[in-house]
Amino acid sequence: MTAATHSTLFPQVPDSADAVLEGLDPEQREVATALHGPVCVLAGAGTGKTRAITHRIAYGVRAGILHPSSVLAVTFTNRAAGEMRGRLRQLGASGVQARTFHSAALRQLQYFWPKAIGGSLPRLVDRKIQLVADAAAACRIRLDRGELRDVTAEIEWSKVTQTVPSDYAPAALKAGREAPRDPAEIAQLYAAYEDVKRERSVIDFEDVLLLTVAVLQDRQDIAEQVRAQYQHFVVDEYQDVSPLQQRLLELWLGERDSLCVVGDASQTIYSFTGATPDHLLDFRTRHPGATVVKLVRDYRSTPQVVHLANGLLAQARGRAADHRLELVSQRAPGPEPLYTEYTDEPAEAEGAARRIRELIDSGVPAAEIAILFRTNAQSETYEQALADAGVPYQLRGAERFFDRPEVRKAGVALRGAARFGGNDSLLDDVVDLPSQVRAVLSGEGWTPQPPAGSGAVRERWESLAALVNLAQDFAAAKPGATLADLVAELDERAGAQHAPTVQGVTLASLHSAKGLEWDVVFLVGVAEGMMPITYAKTDEQIEEERRLLYVGVTRAREHLHLSWALSRSPGGRANRRPSRFLDGLRPGSTATTGRTSAGGAGGIERGIPGTRGSAPRRVQRTPARCRVCGRTLTDAGEMKLMRCDDCPSDMNEGLYEQLRDWRADQARRSGQPAFCVFTDRTLMAIAETSPDDEHELARIPGVGMRKLTRYGADVLAICAGQYGGGDTGQV
Repeated sequence: MTAATHSTLFPQVPDSADAVLEGLDPEQREVATALHGPVCVLAGAGTGKTRAITHRIAYGVRAGILHPSSVLAVTFTNRAAGEMRGRLRQLGASGVQARTFHSAALRQLQYFWPKAIGGSLPRLVDRKIQLVADAAAACRIRLDRGELRDVTAEIEWSKVTQTVPSDYAPAALKAGREAPRDPAEIAQLYAAYEDVKRERSVIDFEDVLLLTVAVLQDRQDIAEQVRAQYQHFVVDEYQDVSPLQQRLLELWLGERDSLCVVGDASQTIYSFTGATPDHLLDFRTRHPGATVVKLVRDYRSTPQVVHLANGLLAQARGRAADHRLELVSQRAPGPEPLYTEYTDEPAEAEGAARRIRELIDSGVPAAEIAILFRTNAQSETYEQALADAGVPYQLRGAERFFDRPEVRKAGVALRGAARFGGNDSLLDDVVDLPSQVRAVLSGEGWTPQPPAGSGAVRERWESLAALVNLAQDFAAAKPGATLADLVAELDERAGAQHAPTVQGVTLASLHSAKGLEWDVVFLVGVAEGMMPITYAKTDEQIEEERRLLYVGVTRAREHLHLSWALSRSPGGRANRRPSRFLDGLRPGSTATTGRTSAGGAGGIERGIPGTRGSAPRRVQRTPARCRVCGRTLTDAGEMKLMRCDDCPSDMNEGLYEQLRDWRADQARRSGQPAFCVFTDRTLMAIAETSPDDEHELARIPGVGMRKLTRYGADVLAICAGQYGGGDTGQV
């Protein structure tokens, strides 16, 4: 579990496909039920995109439309893939492959390498910087540590943009990249790096994608085998796709169009790695028949935070800004963002630590607080300030939870206790599951009270405390669960990298904070030279810095603190000023030239199947309203009826009873519960609407394409008074 998760830890698995859809708003429901043809989801920050796409997959699986093993969901981090697998498991859709691009490609490459190339796949290196250093030595070029890192980044960019060494110089010039060395030298280093890899029979992460693309392009039989396995694709964070990843996706798809992509051009913050939002923004051009759904209802942040986020993008320029989504907060009002100016950076860090200490003392969990900064070099000052204030913290981007030594040792101890607990004196006097876990982990270093101070000892304790808390939540959700059940749960979570919450303030760079959220966020160092960063020179680079700040702002659920320092060190020259991005947004500042709303409201645009390049037909989705009193509907059951529960019904009682009798007969014949045919609410909606044709029937929530095909003729015949019984339902 991450700091972004506010849902129940162990929810009940929905009992039917229709139950999977309960609680989704109209746009999320459209995503979940649009299971055919290309679909593009433009999802603003905090609008529930992961919820929408996981419910889409789960609904398709539970409704029998998608086979779990035929679905491949790809994203960009192991954490995101793990969270997706965890959510699908909770929705009863286990067996779906949710992986990163690299993980999915590596799995295919390992499987097909003996057949396509012969022998074993070369060893994969985790870090390429030593190989780059060796290549530099072979070229007699001296590189310091910073230059090594920068040249390595240029090689990675070249590979994901499918640029060979001889083409590096013109490609870098065209892309507007500021090469850290002479472009001819970098091309020479790039070529030497490739030679070093071949000599040592190793490959890097970019090679995994390049080689998979090569195999699928060259071996039609292997490509067809992959396409036979995976027939339905979902791509999260599509604005971060590189040209190489896009090429791999196209090879996976072949001539098919069963593709759902999800992204937000306003959260494009990795263009320096080769990521581009063009694939997202051009989706309708490549797929004129696509359905486009815009999610703008922000369930994460208060109106005050959302107002600031919208204000940041209102001043933006460029293509991504032209497609921005204007968020609409769904939460109750909260406090205004706080802006604080400090004399120097240590004072800024001490001020943040002091406020955090006050928040924790007032009852705010440390795990619900984050300090976000532009560069990792800023972390040390805040680590020291938090330690001095006695505030526990964790560094984002550090070792994954289930890979930590203390967590692995704790797992071994818990597994042993589950198997041989009857002979363990530690467990003699404990009966409930949480007490058993506390007893076992006390032998690994857990204590009821945390150790004083910070550092490695405190971090180990926080890891064990997270397991204790997870055991308490697990026991509360599953009364009667045993230690063996908990061990099985931990094994599943480890496989999915679905970690429990660690109680500590999060310190993270803005880049590594993407995809997370907290109740309280401190955005620090929001000054010119840091935000935007000094080396951001071009208009495109400045706009990416603005989007990075937007990502930081939208991490906050309720409390948002923005601060900057006038000088770097005490007594230094006070020559800094707040970030230009805050002009017109913070109190007392003057607005820069604004822009009119673009992109704007949420809704649904449906493509016209079979068309090529024709203008898409736009359908604006408005909130569901009661057809009797006009009140906005939010309850899933009321939305299905299109009226409030307490508003008068004009239902045809006789028709309703006929539908119930028919449903019982269908359920008996198929050997499944009656609600799997249609729920009571759906039957009531049909009886109130009495549809005349398939179009009217399909508009009723709960009547998806599968049920329309299978039961539509029967239902319409019953509504028309022409149903004569018999087994007319299709299998």
